[in-house]
Amino acid sequence: MSTPEDHQNAGEPTPGAPRPGEDRSASLVHEILSSSWLLSLLALLVALAVGGVLIAAADEQVQEAAGYLFARPTDFLGAAWSAVSEAYVALFHGAVFDGQSESFTRSIRSVTETLTVSTPLILAGLGVALAFRASLFNIGAQGQIIIGATFAAWVGFTWHLPVGVHVIVAVLAGILGGALWGAIPGFLRARTGAHEVIVTIMLNYIAVYLISYLLITPAFQRPGSSNPVSPLLDDSALYPLLLGSGFRLHAGFLVALAATAFVWWLLNRSTVGFRFRAVGLNPHAARTAGIKVEWAYVLVMIVAGGLAGLAGTAQVMGTEKYLTAGIAASFGFDAITVALLGRSRPIGVFFAGLLFGALRAGGVTMQARTGTPIDIVLVVQSVIVLLIAAPPLVRAIFRLPAPNSRPRSARRAAVKEAQA
Repeated sequence: MSTPEDHQNAGEPTPGAPRPGEDRSASLVHEILSSSWLLSLLALLVALAVGGVLIAAADEQVQEAAGYLFARPTDFLGAAWSAVSEAYVALFHGAVFDGQSESFTRSIRSVTETLTVSTPLILAGLGVALAFRASLFNIGAQGQIIIGATFAAWVGFTWHLPVGVHVIVAVLAGILGGALWGAIPGFLRARTGAHEVIVTIMLNYIAVYLISYLLITPAFQRPGSSNPVSPLLDDSALYPLLLGSGFRLHAGFLVALAATAFVWWLLNRSTVGFRFRAVGLNPHAARTAGIKVEWAYVLVMIVAGGLAGLAGTAQVMGTEKYLTAGIAASFGFDAITVALLGRSRPIGVFFAGLLFGALRAGGVTMQARTGTPIDIVLVVQSVIVLLIAAPPLVRAIFRLPAPNSRPRSARRAAVKEAQA
């Protein structure tokens, strides 16, 4: 009777053992199934499925067909499919490309709206993600957007500078405002140990009430108006439009692209970024290695606040063109979701921002064409947050392996190698 050793000496595979290349392929499949990007994609699919159920439940024809479900189930299924497919097709038309439009210009307006809405989401999401990489929870992007927009707007309608110079100075003012607002929780964390979550939440409230007050003062309120709005920014302080006056897409999107590249370089190619990541992984070990952890906390919050301030400039210098109390909308809070979905990686945050911008832009068209409540888009976003925050739940739904587990063939190979 032949033994495993005989097979090995003859150059033949051992009976029952994995063939050459099986370990590598099994490990590759395992790596794909346990990767973070796949979990994000599956979380999106589950969220869209949940949204589809809600769309069907809110549709009147589906509700009517449900009354005689057991008599004619095909009517119910057909009505549900029609409601969900029409809603998501309308969402696509409003976010990416509308083939039903009369002209090509109107057809591509959808994708330009997505890029416009995505710009502040990407910039603020980068600020939140950068802080996450240093184990800081920057929940204050909302306030940082408001203060950044306030600084940029004041420079935009108060200073009258040459074309080209004015927009650069206004952008720098927005970065400065956000950075100063972000430096406060970083400094308090470094000096007193105050938790940045509490501090940033309180600073959000302060920023909201501060801008409401400023907009009723002579320095910020538009002359001759009783509404709490600022004067219009000078044309020289506005982001240039990229595709002409027929579209709202402005150069702030190019700033978002540049900011994404900058954050990637900062985290992966710079000494400062290495210190941020080291502090995020283990602050005690980083301190032992000679890294000034407290200074890293302050610096990362300054940079994160500056990125959120850039999001404020995109709003006030690109989209709105004047300052209002609602200039930040909910971008600061949505940025937390964008950072989570992007796994706090710059490229991931960029595409997550595009996705949420598409949901925002397409949701309006979906509601207008099909009568589907736009709140369902918020439900989809909330489900994404829930699933991203609980990866084991996604793995349980799709029966995916844990990231720290290895396929059986790889374990057997490791045991054989140890025995040898």
